[in-house]
Amino acid sequence: MTENTVEFGGQQLTRGDLLYEGKAKQVFATNDPSIIWMHYMDQVTALNGKVKEEYSGKGELNSSISNLLFTYLSNQGLQHHWLGSISATDELVKKVDIIPLEVVTRNYTAGHFVSRFGVEPMQQLSPRVQELYYKSDELDDPFMNDSQAVSLHFASEADLKTVYGLADQVNELLVALFNKIDITLIDYKLEFGRLADGQIILADELSPDNMRLVDQKTGKSLDKDVFRQKQGDLRVGYQDVLQRLQDALK
Repeated sequence: MTENTVEFGGQQLTRGDLLYEGKAKQVFATNDPSIIWMHYMDQVTALNGKVKEEYSGKGELNSSISNLLFTYLSNQGLQHHWLGSISATDELVKKVDIIPLEVVTRNYTAGHFVSRFGVEPMQQLSPRVQELYYKSDELDDPFMNDSQAVSLHFASEADLKTVYGLADQVNELLVALFNKIDITLIDYKLEFGRLADGQIILADELSPDNMRLVDQKTGKSLDKDVFRQKQGDLRVGYQDVLQRLQDALK
């Protein structure tokens, strides 16, 4: 592999034009129209990108954790866009048409859920709560209900049923995995996309950037809340999560 080319699946793939740059990742085209090249940056943001800092090595941590979790889900039969890791910070994924909705699954009360409803934090939610948000940095990802999403043609009722069903499958699998390594999965965000044939699959990333993770023994945050709340170096928690996942999944 060179910086811009890689041998993958029996073909030579070349990184092409930058298609999108988000808060923590860059997305590039490749010479195969069905495959996207994703690069994790050493950047951390809060308040929808209004607060931004560089953390050396953070991209590698996120990429490694995400790769482990997608591999774990693959082994459980769940469909997603991840194809494989090609470097410490880069991976290949299936090209999907991202549905402009974020699904937040809440297993415990935290964050905006606490302030919105005036409830105590860290209370287990039974049944779990699923929330829908419109994916728009300019509008600060506003909350959206199902009928709004359907009326605005972001997704059909059948699409939403599929998305919620996949989110439930992911939740069951991830909660079990994190419990195994003494971490509580408080809440997290998922994104989904459509393949060329219309199939909806899990997309984006799975990392402490879009999860709340709490050590079951110490109560310490192991996610981006450390940065949001200025509690220290978030890489310490990310490295802890990575090590525990490596030990559990090796």
